Amino acid sequence: MAVQMNDSHRRFLQVLMSHGIIEGSEARRLHRHCCEVHNVYYAHDKLDDFINVINTHLQPLFMQIRNGASEDDGKKFYALVNLAETEITKMTAYYAENELELFRKTLDLIILSDNGLVSSTSILNLTEQLQSKKMKKKEAEQVLQRFVQDKWLFEKEGEYTLSTRCIIEMEQYICKAYQDLIGMCNICHRLVIQRQICETCGIQMHLPCVAKYFRGQTEPHCPNCNGLWPHEIPDIGHPDSQQSSQQLSSTQKQPPALRDERRNVASSSGTRPIRGNRLLP
Repeated sequence: MAVQMNDSHRRFLQVLMSHGIIEGSEARRLHRHCCEVHNVYYAHDKLDDFINVINTHLQPLFMQIRNGASEDDGKKFYALVNLAETEITKMTAYYAENELELFRKTLDLIILSDNGLVSSTSILNLTEQLQSKKMKKKEAEQVLQRFVQDKWLFEKEGEYTLSTRCIIEMEQYICKAYQDLIGMCNICHRLVIQRQICETCGIQMHLPCVAKYFRGQTEPHCPNCNGLWPHEIPDIGHPDSQQSSQQLSSTQKQPPALRDERRNVASSSGTRPIRGNRLLP
């Protein structure tokens, strides 16, 4: 028999829905906060069990909370995924037809690139290929910034890649639409966009997986063919140590989701929470 959702689960889900995606340490603090607010049992190592209860009740709605790691620094994130439609279909409610076409073509460029990154110039040049409706490059710059603000793309030093949210939510679509073009990381066995590739055997690895696997090695060798690894090893700190330092400083700086949630609780202190299968106000 499935464990029933209570108000702590509903509050957690509501905050996740409002933010779209939250970082792992933030999710753990939010888990504790929701349990304390509603006076239910809390165990610091039971976040996955807590989320599994929510997922059981989301299943009839074809929705699921999934986790994934940032390809930039390896940190864990949680996002709410709609399983009933592709995320590009979902985006039709927020973007015009030519904007969606620009996103699809940008996705093509990123998937076909050697390292999962494309320049802003390459993306802006796509405006000349749009079939639905022409778009000026100035307009395209604004649309590109919207993709970043809405957490579909991630920009660093003038280059763009898929954001963590986009990869978590669109992984099924990407694997189906680009099945002959994409690869899986040899270490974590998940979809890889930003990557290093062995020039001998062709295996692919996430940058954080490369940093973790080769840590401390002066002459790194491919984990598959044992050939000398030809790439520079990225300097990426271990996510666990980063999360530990974040937890130590959590009393000094609250993460956005929890800070907003505390503000909501304070502003609605006289409001009785809604029971049953509905979300909290």
